[in-house]
Amino acid sequence: MSPIPVNLAIEDELSEAVLRRLLDYVNRDYHVGTAYGRTGYGYLRKTIQGWNAGARSIPFILLTDLDEYPCPPALIQEWLNVPIHPNLIFRVAVREVESWLLADAANIARFLSISRQSIPIRCDDIRDPKRTLVDLARRSRSSEVRDGVVPGPHSTASQGPDYNGVLIRFVKEFWDVDRAGQASPSLEGAINRLRLFNPIW
Repeated sequence: MSPIPVNLAIEDELSEAVLRRLLDYVNRDYHVGTAYGRTGYGYLRKTIQGWNAGARSIPFILLTDLDEYPCPPALIQEWLNVPIHPNLIFRVAVREVESWLLADAANIARFLSISRQSIPIRCDDIRDPKRTLVDLARRSRSSEVRDGVVPGPHSTASQGPDYNGVLIRFVKEFWDVDRAGQASPSLEGAINRLRLFNPIW
């Protein structure tokens, strides 16, 4: 099969690491050109029409979080009021990309140095996966995890100073995509879409 050139559109560095890991996992010959975004969902929402139009020339993969939307179709309909081009892969993590990391319960528990029983079973149902992950990291026996993921005692931030860095290391070195996909329907859907995608030229 011929190589598939793609551009990426992502919310942040963690989402980019997750998406690149998925592209490696599906074992297709994806060639990533430019990764756009890394500044939150607002930028993606503002530029989605352009990515949809640009997909005629080169496929785009956009990954965003569901957050407070009731379901992925509702988010997609509000963001994009025209038909999705077949070369735009528009995937929504339910409810955040952190859900997909928590879906690999055994490895994330080991990485965070907490008990396996602390990890929620139905990760796609967690209302605030990022907060859940930070709260789990507070219990960690690893100072590296606590210092990086958890905000300081007087901080107003929602995450620690090296939140993305610590979790990107988990994604690259420990995350079992196959196991996580079995526990997260939204991740399984993204994997299947990437595995079966055939661009229209």
